Amino acid sequence: MKSFEVSFDSLYNFRVPEWYRDAKFGIWSHWGPQSVPMFGDWYARNMYQEGSPAYEHHLRLYGHPSKFGYKDICALWKAEHFDPDGLIDLYIRCGAKFFAAQTTHHDNFFNYDSEVNPMNSVNVGPHKDICALWERAARKRGLPFGITEHLAASFSWWRFNKGADKFGPFKGVPYDGNDPAYRRFYHDNYCHVISDPNVNIPWYTQNEGFHEYWLKAVMEMIDKFRPDFLYSDGSLPFGRHWANKPQKCEDDDAYSYGLKAVSHLYNTSIAQYGENRALYLQKNKGPEIYKIGVLDCERSVLDMPSQDVWNTDTCIGNWFYHTDFQYKKPSHIIEMLVDIVSKNGCLMLNIPQRPDGTIDEESRFILEEIGEWLRLYGDGIYSSRPWRRCQEGNTSFAAGGEEAVQWQKDDVRYTAKGSTVFAFLMKPCPGATVALKAFDSGKVQKVIMNSVSELPFVHEFGTLLVKLPEKLPSAYVNMLNIFGEKL
Repeated sequence: MKSFEVSFDSLYNFRVPEWYRDAKFGIWSHWGPQSVPMFGDWYARNMYQEGSPAYEHHLRLYGHPSKFGYKDICALWKAEHFDPDGLIDLYIRCGAKFFAAQTTHHDNFFNYDSEVNPMNSVNVGPHKDICALWERAARKRGLPFGITEHLAASFSWWRFNKGADKFGPFKGVPYDGNDPAYRRFYHDNYCHVISDPNVNIPWYTQNEGFHEYWLKAVMEMIDKFRPDFLYSDGSLPFGRHWANKPQKCEDDDAYSYGLKAVSHLYNTSIAQYGENRALYLQKNKGPEIYKIGVLDCERSVLDMPSQDVWNTDTCIGNWFYHTDFQYKKPSHIIEMLVDIVSKNGCLMLNIPQRPDGTIDEESRFILEEIGEWLRLYGDGIYSSRPWRRCQEGNTSFAAGGEEAVQWQKDDVRYTAKGSTVFAFLMKPCPGATVALKAFDSGKVQKVIMNSVSELPFVHEFGTLLVKLPEKLPSAYVNMLNIFGEKL
């Protein structure tokens, strides 16, 4: 296979690998030192914002951020009970077909043995190569392994560590982000420091020195792990097209950094397999950007099916472990998965880990419930493709959101595989007769549930009436296998 060049035109030749189109559901470890306080996402940033809940939590638990800063939180991360083999076994048992590990969040702490950044999990904290341990466990079991990087936004995101309190006993005392000894870790990002924290700062800096650092780090990640996919938490770095600037993306030289990384990802896969089996996930919804890889929609679903395969990343709770955060119910996640797959998408689900590396019992319960459901109805999920119609009924997740909804009896989602159509009944209705109005062509020959029970049906005037059993196989979404000709 011909190698990809560092250009949009060349990367538009990307095609989604079949393994990903078939996988549909994967697990993500969005984990790092920000799990230590067990106070949720963006702790490394929010602990430096005076008066915020994270600042108050930090002040009372660890001390003032001029004396005990984020670098000291990193040293507390031990991952002492981290069992990647046990967790990967659990995730596979519960239906995951791929796995992703976070290499670094916006906090600029790397979860692997890096020559680019000495603030990493081998030198500080756990003294373990977290990503290498994840990769070994996943690949040993034949699970596609991906990595996620959130570094691209770090330079401007972490500007608050340069501040100081405006009142109180530490008024005017600089936070430890001003310590010259840690300037490399906390970034020399004074150009982004402003007095009003509510003023919007670009997600991506235009600091070329940081661009070079990012590219060097991501190339290192690709070379070390040869990932099956790479995810960036934002648009393709570092173009201004993300900020709705008028220039065309191919005219913006800042995209060259992202294009170099993506082409290297794909060419590394070609060198290994003779073809490209890798993919790149990013969040710019403009097709001129996302067609070099796969569109990712964070914590949301599309309202309509897409001809292009896409991805949702979400979490059962908070991105980093939070003791006070309510988890999604298993029904909510299953409903999301069905809706996403019917619209040509895949779901990557984060399971938050405690700082010691374990997951809690509620997380295990949620996973086991999803796994049990997939053992019943996974045939309509894995390796399926969108049908000519993806849904019936008026209930949907809100566009751009993921809040749970109240499904009605007529809400249905469809997928297909070969000559079989799968109808997912979003609301359990034992003993009911359901009317499926999408069968206005072809001839239905048989309807079964749970691959065992053949159900009575009538197919007339484009409507399929099916009598459900009094006891349904699942308390969640249930699925009909519909066989016929030219459906």
